[in-house]
Amino acid sequence: MLITISRQYGAGGSRVAERVAQELGWSVVDNELIDRVAVRAGFSRETVAAHDERAPSFVERLARTLANDVPEPTVPRERAVPVPELEERTLVRMTELVVKEVAAEGRVVLVGRAAPAVIGSKYDALHIKLVASKAYRLSVATARLGVSAKEAEAILHSTDQNRARFHRQYYGRDWDDPINYHLVLNTGLLGLDEVVEVIVERSRVRWKGTSLSRPDAPPGYSPTPHSG
Repeated sequence: MLITISRQYGAGGSRVAERVAQELGWSVVDNELIDRVAVRAGFSRETVAAHDERAPSFVERLARTLANDVPEPTVPRERAVPVPELEERTLVRMTELVVKEVAAEGRVVLVGRAAPAVIGSKYDALHIKLVASKAYRLSVATARLGVSAKEAEAILHSTDQNRARFHRQYYGRDWDDPINYHLVLNTGLLGLDEVVEVIVERSRVRWKGTSLSRPDAPPGYSPTPHSG
């Protein structure tokens, strides 16, 4: 049993994932997946983070530095590794292996990393996509990052553009196509509470008769938060 959360930037993916996991008694795999990939690939955590699914742009890293708020992994400009040297495809394959390992563990809410494309129908999973209006996501980004609306808009655009590129380049998928998900939920219209309720209820119906609790999940488990 696995829930994947794909999300537009600022739609509250990490917050929803954490709350769904708490309701179900599951674990969350978010930014710590980067650590797993870094160990397996033999790269630094910063290098892997720089070429993660969302590939943060320089303008985003700069905005976060100025805001003194780092909700997602960032890479100082001088430490970033040029793409040709990085062998991005190697990291993609390593990420796929780790995603599959997480899926095999079960009772996990996995955020991002193109999980629906990686695991497809090979595992008993519920794939969720979170969306929201641009205005809603801008309000979230400006409040979270402490930047201007113009800077926030650049961050939204570059982040979602890179996520779409990642899916298209490596999996031949349209990231925005709702056919790739079981549920597409608008956090701006429904609110986080209702979105969490819908996902939890759908999970209980889907896996009715199966124990959803994960006894090995650490008490009070909380992922590294970010605004994605």
